[in-house]
Amino acid sequence: MSLAERIARYRQLAGEQGNAAIKYKNQLNANSLFRLLLFLTGSLFCYFLYPATVPVLVVAAATTIGFLALLKRHGELQQRMARSEVLAKIAKNELRAFEHDFTPFDGAAEHVDPSHPFSFDLDIFGEGSLFQMLNRTSLEMGKGELASMLKMPLREGGEIRKRQGAVRELSEKEDFCLDFRTIGMLSEGQQLESRPANWPGREQQLFRRPSLWRAITHIVPLLYLLTIALVLAGATGGQAITLLYFITLSISVIPTKSVKRIGLLFDKRAKQLESYAGLLKLVESTSFDSELLQTLQQSLQNDKKMASTSIRQLARYCRNLDLAFAVPIFLILNPLLLWNVLYALKIEQWMQRNATEIGKWFSTLAQFDALVSMGTFTSNNPDYVFPVCEESEPFRAEKLGHPLIPRNKCVKNDIALLRKPYFMIVTGANMAGKSTYLRTVGVNYLLAGSGLPVCAESMSYRPGELLTNLRTADSLVNNESYFFAELKRLKMIIERLESNEHDLFIILDEILKGTNSVDKQWGSYQLMKRLVHLGGNGIIATHDLSLGELEKEFPQEIGNFHFDARIEEDQLSFDYKLQHGIARTMNASYLMRSMGITT
Repeated sequence: MSLAERIARYRQLAGEQGNAAIKYKNQLNANSLFRLLLFLTGSLFCYFLYPATVPVLVVAAATTIGFLALLKRHGELQQRMARSEVLAKIAKNELRAFEHDFTPFDGAAEHVDPSHPFSFDLDIFGEGSLFQMLNRTSLEMGKGELASMLKMPLREGGEIRKRQGAVRELSEKEDFCLDFRTIGMLSEGQQLESRPANWPGREQQLFRRPSLWRAITHIVPLLYLLTIALVLAGATGGQAITLLYFITLSISVIPTKSVKRIGLLFDKRAKQLESYAGLLKLVESTSFDSELLQTLQQSLQNDKKMASTSIRQLARYCRNLDLAFAVPIFLILNPLLLWNVLYALKIEQWMQRNATEIGKWFSTLAQFDALVSMGTFTSNNPDYVFPVCEESEPFRAEKLGHPLIPRNKCVKNDIALLRKPYFMIVTGANMAGKSTYLRTVGVNYLLAGSGLPVCAESMSYRPGELLTNLRTADSLVNNESYFFAELKRLKMIIERLESNEHDLFIILDEILKGTNSVDKQWGSYQLMKRLVHLGGNGIIATHDLSLGELEKEFPQEIGNFHFDARIEEDQLSFDYKLQHGIARTMNASYLMRSMGITT
């Protein structure tokens, strides 16, 4: 499906589902009116037929049945309307994304980390970030999983190909991805963590003497049946039932602390559990071809029950336990059936029975949520290509562009690092495109390692670890200067090369920015020689044209490239095209004059 067809599809979906939501809302209003009319009509008939007992009972029963049927239909209509509203919202948000407005999506600003090897330099997280462009997760645990995939890209070609297969398949399963996102977005409130540290394990017990309380939950209903039978037989008076009621009500209050401890594990989150069960059921019932998706699907099966069935059972237990704190249940079912104790015990039993499984189920759900985002990204960018993992060539790509730059403004360039060690030295004027090129290369290298398609016509690369130094910052907390922070990052790169980590891909922008020009020139020159001798690979951008002389000393290991600027008729212009050789045109003095800083 082409880009234009994708946009047309979302426009159609937004229109259809928006109209459907309006239709369901009108039906809901009509249903509410019918319920009111039915109740009033039934009440009037009962009033006029009284005291004819049989007709009154028939009318009352018919009214009740009709009212309950309309109430059930009300719930169904609410679900349909909510689903249509979510689908319309998804479509509208995607249309905004095609216009490069990613504000409806979470950029995961909490993952911004200046100490990370590359994410801070490449704007992976935060507002206007790559993550915000990519993120379509609907669960908190899925967002965390997607962030981890970007922070720790894969380094093995086989694993990358597996994920590519899963992403490619999901990009072709549009209905599955929409259903997954819709069910997830219908979940309201605070969501459960995928690996809660305080959940009880198989050996833990939050309820004291569970066997005794389990026996009591069976004995109390039998006592009521026995007492009622004795009253009916005339063996005792009705006050026996009253006495038993107050005794069992008092008994039901005794374990309140343990009941609340168990209830707090899922504190009114039955709806979230129902959503998770729906997501798990969707995954379980879908046929997958890729190896990774099949493996994830199989992790939801065991010898007892499917994951969705078990989670739905837990949701039912949690909902019933929540009811135990409501006044009617507290005063009626708690003393009659020890309702609160019964369902607290059921939840604890469920947790102990599924302690070894639930973490795996939720992890699988989180991975599917992240992969659905990746599949959606792939289908929304049909002009992107999946890179080929090649051990022979470090990095080759044709017409490489930055995903965050709109297509009509994105100038694409090639890259060819065909041997190792090899460094591209990129020089050029201010604003000519050096930093953008470095980020373009870094972001696409990351996309490739994450199993995603890249913004290029073709790309092959040797998987490895990305290390960058583009945006070093002072640290007042650690009492570090800008220059010292940069030296620490460079030292880390050298130490890793010295420890024989030869699959590093290094991107540096303006080495030693925090020192004077003489030190900077000498230090940069020595650093480049060290990187070459240690077998490094990557790109260096600099204003220091003298670094270009290194190509004469290392003709096989260093190549000079540049971005040019043109000043014609006192006008500065850029074409943002990468060219061979050292830059000859610089523009700092011109810019200062044109802005009135100098004369």
